[in-house]
Amino acid sequence: MAAGGGGKNVPVRGAEHGPRAAQHDGMRRDGGGDPYWSRPESRVWTMMLLLGTCLLYCARVTVPICAVALSTHFDWDKKQSGIVLSSFFWGYCLTQIIGGHISDQIGGEKVLLLSASAWGFLTVLTPLLTHVTSAHLVFMTSSRFLMGLLQGVYFPSLASLLSQKVRESERAFTYSTVGTGSQFGTLVIGGAGSLLLDWYGWESVFYFSGLLTLLWVYCTCKYLLSEKELIIPIDYLMRGLSISKQTKVPWKQLFKKAPIWAVIIAQLSTASTFFTLLSWLPTFFKETFPESKGWVFNVVPWLVAIPTSLFSGFLSDHLINQGYKTITIRKFMQVIGSGVSSIFALCLGQTSSFCKAIVFASASVGLQTFNHSGISVNVQDLAPSCAGLLFGVGNTGGALLGVICVYLAGYLIETTGSWISVFNLVAAVNSIGLCAFLMFGEAQRVDTDSAYMDL
Repeated sequence: MAAGGGGKNVPVRGAEHGPRAAQHDGMRRDGGGDPYWSRPESRVWTMMLLLGTCLLYCARVTVPICAVALSTHFDWDKKQSGIVLSSFFWGYCLTQIIGGHISDQIGGEKVLLLSASAWGFLTVLTPLLTHVTSAHLVFMTSSRFLMGLLQGVYFPSLASLLSQKVRESERAFTYSTVGTGSQFGTLVIGGAGSLLLDWYGWESVFYFSGLLTLLWVYCTCKYLLSEKELIIPIDYLMRGLSISKQTKVPWKQLFKKAPIWAVIIAQLSTASTFFTLLSWLPTFFKETFPESKGWVFNVVPWLVAIPTSLFSGFLSDHLINQGYKTITIRKFMQVIGSGVSSIFALCLGQTSSFCKAIVFASASVGLQTFNHSGISVNVQDLAPSCAGLLFGVGNTGGALLGVICVYLAGYLIETTGSWISVFNLVAAVNSIGLCAFLMFGEAQRVDTDSAYMDL
């Protein structure tokens, strides 16, 4: 098993050859030069990464779930809540590119575990530290900013890891399966978090999420990595940082290619609208339908999203294996993920029925998961040798636009008193990204130039 792939009990040799050399050396030892995971290895890592993604979102959604309680407890208005909610994305955008680049160098699983350890501790400590400060708005804004910094490396690292270890014909289903962790995590924290919030207060939601994350890190380190591999990340992290300064990345060649811009624009559009819904849907239901139960609207949409994500991955890989062009399937999935889901988002702003609102929200959130089989794996189609870095570029744009959209949504609600403008914003941004991808998206590799392969 490759050192970069996280195989157990495989010694890493030749540190003097650099992180990439050690990684390729590991590939040669893993059975005849095949860099990909075997089926048993793939199943284990897929399940662990699914759980990791689940816990990522458990930690990420703690503040949106507790937004109303926090606003009441600290006496915040909508604009102040918007500042706290959007501050996550300021931090989130800063570590995307460097996280993806380091993952391309040392192996994505190492970066994932380091960041998860840090955000787990931060989540546990947050409610404790609110008792020792009176500047609650400043503290919670800073805490969310730091959370964004730590979680920003996750998906670029995941893209890097899967592009190196999963075959193209299996990537959509693997990524979709791992991607269900985002819905499953929101579902878990939406259900358990709502109950904990009602029973024990908002602090218990943070403790629940943070402690589970630390348990996941412990189990992953214990059962999937050897002791020698656990020492590698700190040393290789410094190597990765130095490489990022020394390596001449051919940005001109890379960004002259229309497919790169197409997938980046589509990615930043879908990421920002997803963040907007993730941040404001709990407040929308709480204020529009005050008698409704939190565990219903915080659970049902994300429960629906799990099977739709799995189905999109299965359908995508099946159609590609049947002989359909990869880019045709990627675009088809994106039409559903960005286009059809936006229609249901628009319907959500027009209804006054709680049951219909649940149906529309479930359809919108559920169909967004088709993005996992569209643009999310298209980055790996275009540049598997540097997928982490490119994914980081796209997600940086998504996070920056997410800051604007999340704050703008709060501003629109505060000034207009209507939620319709928020869902119109979601649909408009999605449409821009979808049009760019349909016009210019491709699935052929663009990283085959020798100068770029040396990365």
